[in-house]
Amino acid sequence: MPQLELSRITRTFALGKAKVRALTNVNVSIAAGEYVAIMGPSGSGKSTLLNLLGLLDRPDTGRYRLEGRDVTTLSSDELAAVRRERIGFVFQSFHLVPRLTAAENIALPLVLEGVAQAERERRVAEALARVGLTDRAGHKPDELSGGQRQRIAIARAIVMRPAMLLADEPTGNLDRHTGADVTELLESLNDAGTTLIVVTHDPLMGRRARRRLIMVDGVLSDDGGAPSRLS
Repeated sequence: MPQLELSRITRTFALGKAKVRALTNVNVSIAAGEYVAIMGPSGSGKSTLLNLLGLLDRPDTGRYRLEGRDVTTLSSDELAAVRRERIGFVFQSFHLVPRLTAAENIALPLVLEGVAQAERERRVAEALARVGLTDRAGHKPDELSGGQRQRIAIARAIVMRPAMLLADEPTGNLDRHTGADVTELLESLNDAGTTLIVVTHDPLMGRRARRRLIMVDGVLSDDGGAPSRLS
């Protein structure tokens, strides 16, 4: 059974008096542990698709099954619970809280979930070690480099141990060398079994993915995989 399955998904937005079809009849299945890049020109529907996959938006029509469950029928509170428990998010702009330390930023999802302090501290330390920033635990975002901030954002995304990690242009604000380091970190999480779905304009990152979904004008125009990961 696929980890996620979209069937005949459409999504339309109002732009003034006009309606813009962001997604049209999208059908796709993704298995657990896949590494998928969603690519295409600006305005092609990439981010809309990622938002739907992450349960941040709802389709107008169609069905989305996640781990065998039809999530299009869930209430807002039920969707929020699934997001917290099963999905991690990484964004281009990091979205760290400036007044909190790296460790406190990572701990936020655990605090919201009511995880006990001792367990929070253990899992934050584990996440910091995973991204190689144990020595930056007490630093605030403005004391970290761009690459370090993205690593902290990734640590926050994985501290709840999600089954699926969604990344929207995760290297977009980074230089090439730092972006390569972040890409390798994300790929190491995928190698450990986490499903990785990345929206990217970067052709190099796209070629590293084992599968590429190409969006054009809201339509899934191509669904192909690279024969092997490039180095």
